[in-house]
Amino acid sequence: MSNAPEARPPVVTPARILIAVCLTAPFVAMLWVGSYAETDPTLAGIPFFYWYQMLWVLLSTALTMAAYKLWQRDRRVRAAQRGGASE
Repeated sequence: MSNAPEARPPVVTPARILIAVCLTAPFVAMLWVGSYAETDPTLAGIPFFYWYQMLWVLLSTALTMAAYKLWQRDRRVRAAQRGGASE
């Protein structure tokens, strides 16, 4: 018998799906240039193209922080279900 750990398939949970959405939303929003390649409306004289991108800097920070907190919670729940062992 070997002492190698068993290979387990990845577990897909609703929390992990939400984490993936939080992390991919900023990429999709920034790669879809046609949705924000305009000058109107302006905000304090700043064209839409620029303030939309700056808004996503803040949104990306919030989404990344939310994904991190969800990941921590998911790991705690999984560790509790397995009897305290960590991944």
